[in-house]
Amino acid sequence: MLQVSFIRENKDKVLEGLKKRKFKEVELVDSALQLDDQRKRLQFELDEKLAELNSVSKEIGALLKNAQKELAEQAKSRTADLKNATQSLKSQLEEIEENLLQVLYLIPNIPAPIVKEGGGAEENEIVFQSHEIALNSTGLLPHWELAKKYNLIDFELGVKIAGAGFPVYLGKGARLQRALVQYFLDKNVDAGYQEVNPPHVVNEASGYGTGQLPDKEGQMYHVGMDDLYLIPTAEVPVTNIYRNVIVEENQLPIKNTAFSQCYRREAGSYGAHVRGLNRLHQFEKVEIVRIEKPEDSYEALDEMVEHVKEILNELELPYRVLRLCGGDMGFTSALTYDFEVWSAAQERWLEVSSVSNFETYQANRLKCRYKGSEKKAQLVHTLNGSAMALPRIMAALLENNQSPEGIVLPNKIARYAGMEIIN
Repeated sequence: MLQVSFIRENKDKVLEGLKKRKFKEVELVDSALQLDDQRKRLQFELDEKLAELNSVSKEIGALLKNAQKELAEQAKSRTADLKNATQSLKSQLEEIEENLLQVLYLIPNIPAPIVKEGGGAEENEIVFQSHEIALNSTGLLPHWELAKKYNLIDFELGVKIAGAGFPVYLGKGARLQRALVQYFLDKNVDAGYQEVNPPHVVNEASGYGTGQLPDKEGQMYHVGMDDLYLIPTAEVPVTNIYRNVIVEENQLPIKNTAFSQCYRREAGSYGAHVRGLNRLHQFEKVEIVRIEKPEDSYEALDEMVEHVKEILNELELPYRVLRLCGGDMGFTSALTYDFEVWSAAQERWLEVSSVSNFETYQANRLKCRYKGSEKKAQLVHTLNGSAMALPRIMAALLENNQSPEGIVLPNKIARYAGMEIIN
C-alpha cells in the first residue's frame, strides 16, 4: 500500500497516477489524509496526557515524602483521571489507525511514469513481437480436440471429479506437463534463482501482505474452518517469506523461484474464450520473485523480461510483449509486462506470463525492509513474474506444432520429455 506520508507529500502525483488507472474512488485520498490528521491530533493529545501522568506520578512520591498527604491524595485522584483519559485516547487512536489502514488498502499503486493512461486491454502497448502472424488456421485443430485425439487431457473426467476447470492430464499429456515444469525450474535456477517449495495455502496476513486481500478476496478459494486461502500463485507464499523481515544490504538481490498449483475461482468467466485450457480453476505455474534495492528494481524488471523472452524463444513459440496501460494493470503493480503466445488454431493471443514491479507497495504492507551502510531501514522493492504458467503454454505447443504425423515437440522440450513426437 502507499505510505500516507507519500500521499501527503505527493498528492498531485498520486491523483495523476490514479487518473492513469481510471480509478474512480479518488475521494479515498482525501479520506486517508483526514484520518491521518485525526490520528496525529489524537497522538499529540495522548502524548501530552502521558507526559502529565508521568509528571504527576513523580509528584506523589515527593509529596508523601514531605508528609503532604492531602496533596498526595489529590495527585492520586488526578492520576486516576489521567489514566482513564489516556485509555480512552488509546482506544480512539487504535480505531482511527485501523480505519486509516482500511482506506489505504483500497488505494491502488501509482503507475510508473512510462505507463500510459488507459481503461482496458485494448489500450495496452505492444513493445515486442517475435513473429509476423499469418491468419491461416484451415485444417488446424484446437488444443481441446488434439488433447482428446491423442488422449492427453480428459476435461470431462475433471468435471466428474471436481467440476469444470479442473482437467485431468493423462499419459503423454502428464509427461509433457512434468517436463515443462522441470524445464522452467532448471531455467530459473540456472539464472540464479533459488528454488523454494512453499505451502499452497496462506493465512489472511499473507493475503494482505501481497495485496490479494481485500482486492481479490472473491477470486480466492477460502477454507472457512481454518481461515486459510488456497494460493492463486506462488508469489503469495514466497514473497511472504520476507514479511516483517529486515534484510542486510549485502543479501540483495534475493531471487527465488517456485513451482505450485494455483487455485482461482474465476467467478464470472464464461464463453468460448475460456474453453479447454484457456481458463482454469486449478493449474500449474512456475514463478520467479525478486527482492531488490529501489535503485536496482527497474534493471531487474528488464532482466526478468529478457529471461521470459529466452524461455519462449527456446519453446519456439510466436509471442509478443505488451506494456499494460494504467487501467489494465493489477492493483498492486507499478509497471507490468504481459507475454502472449499465438494460438494457431484459435487465431488469438493467449496470455502466458506477467512480469511486474510493485516498487514499495507490497513491501510497505509486508514491512519488508533492508539496512544499508547508513544502518537506517528502508523499504525494498518487490517484483514477480510467471516463468511460466503451463495451461496456455501447453495449448500453444499442441496447436502450433501439430502435423499429419502428430505433435512435433520443440527440441528443448523433447529432450526433457524424452519424446520428439506425440502420436
